[in-house]
Amino acid sequence: MRSVRFYPDAELELTDARQWYALKKEGLDAEFMLCIDEALSIIVQNPFLFPLSLKKTRKTLVRKFPYIIYYAVGAEEIVIVAVFHTKRDPKHWQRRR
Repeated sequence: MRSVRFYPDAELELTDARQWYALKKEGLDAEFMLCIDEALSIIVQNPFLFPLSLKKTRKTLVRKFPYIIYYAVGAEEIVIVAVFHTKRDPKHWQRRR
């Protein structure tokens, strides 16, 4: 099974989103992280399930929340390139690949 590694920018995006949801409503950050964990679990179990988005980067939507996880599949690891709000311009994260 492949390990999961976050790009620093992706980790920051996830932290920012979690903090934002924590301020919106008590417990919403935990619900957000549960949905993130579900998506990551599916990615780890079947990394080629989701479509290619840009070159070798794949993407999946996060259930219940307007976020997309962009990731690349390597031989030994899955690299999370971005945890991106769907309303943002995707060109922002595409410089990472």
